[in-house]
Amino acid sequence: MNDSAAEPISEALIRQYDVSGPRYTSYPTADRFVEAFTAQDYALALEQRRSGAAALALPLSLYVHIPFCESLCYYCACNKIITKHHDRAAAYLRYLSREVDLHIQHMGVGQSVSQLHLGGGSPTFLSDAELHDLMGLLRRNFKFVPGGEYSIEIDPRTIDAKRLDVLAELGFNRLSFGVQDFDPAVQKAVHRVQPVEQVFELVAAARARGFESVNADLIYGLPEQTPESFDRTLAQITELRPERIALYAYAHLPERFKPQRRISSVEIPTAAAKVSMLARSMAAFMAAGYVYIGMDHFALPNDSLAIAKRQGRLHRNFQGYSTQPDCDMVGFGVSSIGRVGATYSQNAKTLEEYYDFLDQGQFPIVRGLALTRDDLVRRGVIMALMCQGRLSYESIELAYLVNFKQYFAKELDAMAVQADQGLVTLDGSGIQVTERGWFFVRAVAMVFDRYLQTDRTRTKFSKIL
Repeated sequence: MNDSAAEPISEALIRQYDVSGPRYTSYPTADRFVEAFTAQDYALALEQRRSGAAALALPLSLYVHIPFCESLCYYCACNKIITKHHDRAAAYLRYLSREVDLHIQHMGVGQSVSQLHLGGGSPTFLSDAELHDLMGLLRRNFKFVPGGEYSIEIDPRTIDAKRLDVLAELGFNRLSFGVQDFDPAVQKAVHRVQPVEQVFELVAAARARGFESVNADLIYGLPEQTPESFDRTLAQITELRPERIALYAYAHLPERFKPQRRISSVEIPTAAAKVSMLARSMAAFMAAGYVYIGMDHFALPNDSLAIAKRQGRLHRNFQGYSTQPDCDMVGFGVSSIGRVGATYSQNAKTLEEYYDFLDQGQFPIVRGLALTRDDLVRRGVIMALMCQGRLSYESIELAYLVNFKQYFAKELDAMAVQADQGLVTLDGSGIQVTERGWFFVRAVAMVFDRYLQTDRTRTKFSKIL
């Protein structure tokens, strides 16, 4: 990458790219899923995996969605259920068990798993006994391989050192703490007050118990944030020194996410302020020794994510950047998304519908997609740009048997503008994203998105900046 990041980013460039765009945890993106993809299509994909030697050679990734939270965070766009009635979790776990049983009927027991993530909602809404039951269910039906990544999202307000003992006993080796911002005014504005001391104590306790990696989630662009206030959070995070940092831009979409209507748009930082926060964050993290993994992830050099980046083994899936091979992912629980073979699928988004499907003995699939050959080629291109920041024409040509320059002639012509702006460099062998281009890497990837070429309505996505 060149030194273009040292030059200031112009207001004109910011305005040009201050548009909505996908995060590309998949391609095609989830908004392209269709209801014509049914539970029967999903069952067929599972059966094909069961009998396919290539698929069986790669371990699975599992995602389990726990939708419950005790309190509402105003910025949240996740599928969640706000409740203090913890007895609701018991019924949910019974239905999760039914869903797992359905999968085993179609794909067989004992398939290897190298990645597990419990997300939400707040997975730590479950009691210790319920977490034991859930992990017992998964371990009875799947084979968790040594050296895998087994992670859980932590709401620091719902856990203490004793609960960390339970998580370690259950086999979790990675924790993700929802920090967002340490500034008290910002925390109050988004209805998520958690003292900085509480997070520091929990991270210290996690390290004392031998967890391999701690991730801290941060969000920039929240109400009451300024570049200067966010600098203080950045200083505290680099002092905390988690192995991984996930830095997300807040997407204000109140028309889609009801809790965000409690946030006044006038309190949200400007696009220029958000770019400043992003630039300061990147500078602060890299000055502290972190490796910039990609669009929203940083890691210490000895973390497996940074090692995978150096070795060219980085991938991106519905859980974000991953060290795991480009493997199938099975999602359990309400609204979960999965990938099996050349298909994507999503579960019902409400508990009532999710339960109703399972009461009928059916997969709770409500939509999905069977990928075309063009989808697969473009996915390869987009993921190379998103994960490595570079693309070799030859690698795509060998993998998909296409002539890159002919197949993507229109896209390469369009990319000439980004090359002139210093976002990418183009030569006869491939595409390289520059340092400046990393600020706009989604915009670079969007050039190859065939669906966006025909549909310019992007309000369904978050802003790039």
